[in-house]
Amino acid sequence: MLFYLFVLFTVVPLVELALLIWIGGETAWWVPIAFVVSTGIAGAALARWQGWRAIVRIQDELRAGRIPADAMMDGVLILVAAILLITPGVLTDVVALGLLLPPVRALVKRAVIASLRRRVQIKTAHFSETYSSAGWNGNAPASGSDEIVEAKVIRSHVEDAR
Repeated sequence: MLFYLFVLFTVVPLVELALLIWIGGETAWWVPIAFVVSTGIAGAALARWQGWRAIVRIQDELRAGRIPADAMMDGVLILVAAILLITPGVLTDVVALGLLLPPVRALVKRAVIASLRRRVQIKTAHFSETYSSAGWNGNAPASGSDEIVEAKVIRSHVEDAR
């Protein structure tokens, strides 16, 4: 983790500075400034538009009763793109603009999901909840014939024991 932070806070700004100086040396002095400003404006507009689209997709998925995992991943990648657009530089602006394009974002999503699948293990535990006249007994062994039953409470009434 320390290596990634080192790269993020030292190597990336040095590369950005070198690129801006190189572009300024190869062209007029105002070209790198105009590039950074124009990509910032275009990226902010794209981030806002794509962000609203992601929010609408999340709301639609929730209304339909589905988990909005794909739309939320889009939202996170759009947020990352917006953060990259705030930082001045050529490299970060190009990466951010790429993240704002849906086909590029789809490739990044697949890579992130593949990485998460390699790193995350999902384990489930099986336990039995038994009830006795004295109350819940959590130490009862699980039997192989446990069955999950879906139920819905139609009316609930609690009486005072006093």
